[in-house]
Amino acid sequence: MLRPRGRLAIFGDVFEPPAEVAEPFAAAYRRVAPDSPFGQQPARRALETYQAGYARIADTIRGTGRFTEPEQWRFDWERTYTRAQWLELLPTTGGLTRLSADRLTEVLGAVGDAVDALGERFTMRYTTLATSAVRTGAP
Repeated sequence: MLRPRGRLAIFGDVFEPPAEVAEPFAAAYRRVAPDSPFGQQPARRALETYQAGYARIADTIRGTGRFTEPEQWRFDWERTYTRAQWLELLPTTGGLTRLSADRLTEVLGAVGDAVDALGERFTMRYTTLATSAVRTGAP
């Protein structure tokens, strides 16, 4: 329960790998999990799709009548990953958490090969989106 004048902040990261990494990942995922909803997604995440989702969150907050006017924030940043760092992080994201060990190994192999072709490292572009508002009224 959020007390009056407490700030609600809903946020998340959208990452956009370079096409040289995104395409092999998407192809491998479609191959090993074609029936998964994640297998039908485009190789790169459209930032506009996520921004629209955060706009809907703001509308929902606004609709409660219990918060100040929602603010929307955006922070762009980058991080360079080595092959090992990216392959360690990747299994914790999205639909990969639901793959069997052998399917996960196949996806990671394809992505690892793609990162190797880039010199065993690449720079990921991130955008952190947030919608925030302050609670009004009595508890």
